Amino acid sequence: MPDIRPFCMPKWGIEMTEGTLAEWKLEEGSAFSRGQLLCLIETAKITNEVEAEWDGVLARVLVPAGGDAQPVGALLAVLAEPGTSAAEIDAFIAAFRPAEASAAARGGAAPAAAPAPAAQAPAPQPPVTKPLLTNRAISPEARKLAEATGLDIEPITGPGRDGRITLQDVQQALRAPAIPALHGTLAVVEEDAKVFASPLARRLAAQHGISLVGVKGSGPRGRIAKADVLALIPAPAAPAPFALVPNPPVVAPFDRVRKVVAQRLTQAKQQIPHFYLRSSARLDELLALRKTANLVLGSKATINDYLVRATALALAQHPDVNVQVHGESVHRFAHADIAIAVASPKGLVTPIVRQADRQPIAAIATATRALIDKAQAGKLAFEDMDGGTFSISNLGMFGVEEFAAIINPPQAAILAVGAAARTPCELPGGGVGFETRLALTLSVDHRAIDGAAGAAFLATLKDLLETPERLFA
Repeated sequence: MPDIRPFCMPKWGIEMTEGTLAEWKLEEGSAFSRGQLLCLIETAKITNEVEAEWDGVLARVLVPAGGDAQPVGALLAVLAEPGTSAAEIDAFIAAFRPAEASAAARGGAAPAAAPAPAAQAPAPQPPVTKPLLTNRAISPEARKLAEATGLDIEPITGPGRDGRITLQDVQQALRAPAIPALHGTLAVVEEDAKVFASPLARRLAAQHGISLVGVKGSGPRGRIAKADVLALIPAPAAPAPFALVPNPPVVAPFDRVRKVVAQRLTQAKQQIPHFYLRSSARLDELLALRKTANLVLGSKATINDYLVRATALALAQHPDVNVQVHGESVHRFAHADIAIAVASPKGLVTPIVRQADRQPIAAIATATRALIDKAQAGKLAFEDMDGGTFSISNLGMFGVEEFAAIINPPQAAILAVGAAARTPCELPGGGVGFETRLALTLSVDHRAIDGAAGAAFLATLKDLLETPERLFA
C-alpha cells in the first residue's frame, strides 16, 4: 500500500475554528522534501507557514488558494509518495472522514510548521517538577520534543481526537512572538491597536517595509486587506529600452521554377480581366457518403478528389467554361482535364488529372495521390503539367475561410476552395440547427466566359456537391 496522508486545516489556539488557505507554494503533482514550505494559512489572528514533515508529493489539491474559509479539520490536499496512482488517490479521498483525518493529520501525517531556527528559539525552560505528560494524549514526536525542551504541555489544547497533542502544537507553543525588522529601520507594529489589518496584509507589509499606520482599508469595517497593501508596493523600475540589433535581409534570387510562376501570374493578373463569383455548398451528405464509400471501395478518396470529380462533371454540362484562350481565339474541349494546385519544394505546380469526367472517384484518388507524391519529390514530368482546361486551388486544409485565385493561362477559369465550417441554418420543421458549408470562389476570364455562363456552372457544381450520389453515376 502506498503511503497516502491527508493534509487538513490545522488548529492553532483554542479559539480557532476556521482558516483560509492564502497561498500554495507548490503546484499540484510537485515533489517536496522534509522542511520545505508547502503553503500559507491565514486565520483571524495569524498567517502561518506550513512546512513538510516528510518527503513526498502534493498529489491532489482540493482547496485552491484564496478560496473560502475552511473549518478546522477540513481536507485541503492529499500527500503521497511518488508513483501513487490517481485511482489510489481517488479511493483515499472517497474513504476520508474529516474527524478521523483531522486527528491523523494533526498527529504527524500532514505537513506542519517546522521548529523555529535555533537562533530565534526561546531558551529551554527548566524541567517541571510534576510529571511532564501526565495522562494527556500526545503523539510520540510531540512527546519527544516536549521532553527535550522541558515544555509544560498542560496549557496546550490539542485539536486531535480526545484532545490529542501533535508535534505542530508543541512547535507552536515553543515559538516566541516576534516583530520582524524591515530593512534595518522600519518595523511593522503588530500589536498596534490602531491598525486593523488581516494577518496576510500585515505579513506583506512587513516583507516590503510598509507601515500600515494611517492606511485606510477596503475590507469590512475598514479592515486593511491584502489588496490595500499591494497597492502601496512601489512598481518595479521600467525595463531598459529594447536594444535593436541589425536585421539585414537574406537575399535569395528566384530559382527557375519560381521565375516561371512569377512571370505567368504577373501576366495573368495584368492581362486577364478577372471577375469573381462566390457561393457555398452544404457538405454534410458528401462527408457521410465519403466515409461509407471509402469503406466499400477500399479507397482513401479525399474531399479534394470529390471536388475534382464534381468539377469535371459540371464542366461536361457547361462546355463554355471548359475552355482555353489563345490570343483572339477560344479553344473548347470535349473532356475536362483538371489541374490541381500543389505546393512543392520547388514552388507552386499544377499537375493535371486527365479526363476526370470519365474517371470514377477511386481512380481520381489514385491519380491525384500519385501526382502529389511526384510533385513533392520534384519528379513531375512535362506531360504531367502540359495543358489543362480548368484549375482547382484548395487551401481549406490550412483553415483559410475564403480566397480568390489568379487564373492559370491559357485556361479561362479557376476554382478557389476554402475551409468547411459549421454554420447555423434554419431546419425544415422550424428552429435552428447547424450544417457544414464549403466556401467556393470562381475566378473567370471575362474575355471568354460571360457572367451567366460562370454562374450556371457554379450552380451545377453546388448541386452535385449537395447530392453526392450523382458523383457515382
